[in-house]
Amino acid sequence: MKIYDRISWIVFLVAALIGCGTDEVQSKPIEDTPACDLDLQHHWFAQEVVSFEPGPGAGFGEESYPDVVLGAPQGIGSGGGSLDVLSLGAGGEIVLGFGDLQIVDGDGPDFIVFENPFWPNGNPANVWADLGQVSVSNDGESWYTFPCDNTGNGEGQYIGCAGRQPVEYFVVDACFELDPETAGGDAFDLAELGLESARYVRIKDLATEGPPPSAGFDLDAVGVVYFE
Repeated sequence: MKIYDRISWIVFLVAALIGCGTDEVQSKPIEDTPACDLDLQHHWFAQEVVSFEPGPGAGFGEESYPDVVLGAPQGIGSGGGSLDVLSLGAGGEIVLGFGDLQIVDGDGPDFIVFENPFWPNGNPANVWADLGQVSVSNDGESWYTFPCDNTGNGEGQYIGCAGRQPVEYFVVDACFELDPETAGGDAFDLAELGLESARYVRIKDLATEGPPPSAGFDLDAVGVVYFE
């Protein structure tokens, strides 16, 4: 993570602001009302860290671990990257679980991985990204990996990788629907792997080098669109 550059972007943004549970498959289960229960947001997001193997240069966010990667993300849009993240380190990996729930294949994307990329000067072809490869499993032993192209140039690059799309969803939105079209982050569809369900998500940094303690993929959250 280019932590120091991202901090400067966030300082700029702040200054600008001053100046101006059933057996049925569920999707978007929380009503869009001000009275909804924030505790229900945990049905939408990872509930446990099964394992974490940090790589060289990790450390950022560990004082808030594991809570920093559980629950809703702290997205701030395409203009800056959230600092509410856990840096995995170069080649580090983390496995997340969802308690008694499992991700299931629904209509379109089934879960979303939230990192903290952003677009300097608003240019999506110049994304600042620390990429990760995503795998899923039902038993924690047999893993199925989404193809990830970590090469490329320009808008639309890094297809299949996590850590390429800015995060729009924020914790205060936790009462509102987790919509892949508007939440930001990188969405994944189990159908691409021929799977009907998954209980675990693994994210592995693609050897992103950087100064400690912020090297590697910076995980904010994993959200579920369809679950049972």
